[in-house]
Amino acid sequence: MAGKIGQFFRERKEDALDYVGGGGVFGKFIVAALVVYLLVAIVLGMYWSREPETFSVREHTRNLANAMGREPVTGFATTATMIRLAETLLDKPGGYISNDIFPPGLWLDNMPNWEYGVLVQLRDLSRAMRKDISRSQSQSAEDPDLIIAEPQFHFDSRSWAIPSTEAEYRRGIEALKRYLNRLSNPEHADAQFFARADNLSNWLADLETRLGSLSRTLGESVGKASISDAIANLDPDNPLDEETGGESVKTPWTKIDDVFYEARGSAWALLHIFRAIEVDFRKVLQDKNAMASVKQIIIELEGTQGEMWSPVILNGSGFGVLANHSLTMAAYLSRANAAISDMRDLLSRG
Repeated sequence: MAGKIGQFFRERKEDALDYVGGGGVFGKFIVAALVVYLLVAIVLGMYWSREPETFSVREHTRNLANAMGREPVTGFATTATMIRLAETLLDKPGGYISNDIFPPGLWLDNMPNWEYGVLVQLRDLSRAMRKDISRSQSQSAEDPDLIIAEPQFHFDSRSWAIPSTEAEYRRGIEALKRYLNRLSNPEHADAQFFARADNLSNWLADLETRLGSLSRTLGESVGKASISDAIANLDPDNPLDEETGGESVKTPWTKIDDVFYEARGSAWALLHIFRAIEVDFRKVLQDKNAMASVKQIIIELEGTQGEMWSPVILNGSGFGVLANHSLTMAAYLSRANAAISDMRDLLSRG
């Protein structure tokens, strides 16, 4: 009995060795294929992570107007720029990455945050277009195509199943194209674009809060005392015994690059939007002496798009040896936000 059991195990051992020997070539092929796949994914990931270049809004507006056989009427530049920004999100190298569920898109985080920054500005401007800019007064009817476009850009940015994010954003782009076609049609111009100071000021008010939040989060990369804690520690009965300490607020190190690229994407979109505003709102900007403020905003936003020479986002201390990319970005956005505040003040004057 013992001999039969021993013989059984010897036979099973020989079968196992034959299986491993026979499958060695197949195993090596699998390993080689996996290595090649990883290398291709890494190279693709590096290529997909390249940010789109800036473009000339004036040149794009002229080319699009010529292609459509239309005159670039007021509002043409802003609408054409919105369409170009949205199409860039979907058509850049790698396409729209935020909802990818397979490598290399699954591994990337910088580009999805950049995309989100651009998307936020598209959402805010499309809402302003629907709510204010395309209407003559509060009792006016909303534009039918902007009614479609605005909620389409608010669709879930990470949906990959049915319906996909790309398909929903394409619907928003097509609605904007229909609006632009009606706006520039000299025979049936039933779309409106009111380049008024109050319309522009309303959008700028929302933008101020956006940039203020981004600037603060970027600045917290090095940590700072909480304002709410400092106020809570004040002694109302003894002003000389003021306590300004509090718990330190700091952006988690795992989120520093996320916030940086969201801010960089927002600034990229805003740079083109303000160039379009400079065209469409030129008359009101000159009447309100606000053209210098727009130029200053554009200059600061151009600074946010400087070449990145470091492969990673550095987070040195404020006055340390290493650079702090977050503080540099925060400085540009804060100066742009200050110019926006000055611009709103000028627009509000009679």
